[in-house]
Order: sequence, then structure tokens, then C-alpha cells
Amino acid sequence: MKLIKLWEADLEKAYRLQTSFGPNENGFINNAYGYTLAEFLDYVKKCENTSLGIDLPENYVPATVFILENDGHEYVGIFNLRHKLNESLRNGAGHIGYGISPDYRKKGYATQGLALVLQEAKKLGIDEALLSVNKKNLGSLKAQQKNGATIYREDEKEYYTKIKLMQKRWMAKEKGFECPLSIEHNYLINF
Repeated sequence: MKLIKLWEADLEKAYRLQTSFGPNENGFINNAYGYTLAEFLDYVKKCENTSLGIDLPENYVPATVFILENDGHEYVGIFNLRHKLNESLRNGAGHIGYGISPDYRKKGYATQGLALVLQEAKKLGIDEALLSVNKKNLGSLKAQQKNGATIYREDEKEYYTKIKLMQKRWMAKEKGFECPLSIEHNYLINF
């Protein structure tokens, strides 16, 4: 299991993954919905620039789009890690958004992918990751909770969660990826 930056991925496989999502599935917004392959390639270049903070539209922050690849080299999910938050993101979507392709849901990929993205967040100096989850998407909420999330507020449609990354050390699991072991809460993620 590993994360691949979108622009370093096999772009035809990444395009097929992206087209497996509708425009908005359980809160995962598909920013490339309906794109042709040529349009998708332009989108990939914009994502790379966004990661570097180049040509950001007003009120956007640097963010990296990752593809989650399983051990069979299949592209199973998309994870978006925002490097920092503005006020709108702090009160809404948070640091991390993700979606797992319909064919791969309910197999633990959201939990595993989120654990990997949290490692990337830690590298960026993020001490507490904020996320949101559609209240109807209990599987996603469970994935977040398995990674140490607590709900800190809610509204009609969303739960807003936070995951403390401070004082965490990382240990390898037998499944070939790393997941957090919290010194503060003394829990180990079970998959």
C-alpha cells in the first residue's frame, strides 16, 4: 500500500480512477468530473502547481493530491492533503479530503490511506489534522476514528473531526504500511 503524487502516477490509470467517481459522492468532490483525458492532463498539471503554491486562485491553499495504490498495483482512492488552512477550510473541509473508488469500498482502504496521508501531514508540520465527513457516510467516520479522530462539532450535514498528530510515533504493521501509535492515547489502529 502506498501513496503516489497524482503527477507521478500512471496518468491513464489515474484518469480511470477519477472517472469512477460521480461529481459529489458522500462529500467527496470530484474536481475532474466529466473531463476528457486531455482535460484531465491539464488538471494534473494544475494540481502539481497547486502543491507548489504556484498560480493559486484567490482563497486557495497549497494542496497535494495523492493516489492510493494497493499491493496489487491497483489505484483504489484519491486523497487531497491541504498544506495549511484558511478560515473557510478551518470551518469546513479541513486538511484532508478523500474518496475510495466504488469497487474498493468497505475493504479498509480509507483507514489505511488516511493513516498514510496523516504521515504526510506530519511531515508538513501539521500538529492537528481537521477533517469533515458527511453524516450519512458512517464508513468514512469509522476510518477517521480508527486513525484517532474525535468529533469536535457537527451541523445538519457534517461531522467535523480532528486527529492529533503531536507526540505520535510510527511503527510498521505486518500489512506492509505504517500506521500511527499514539503515545498520548496509547492505541494501535486495527485493520
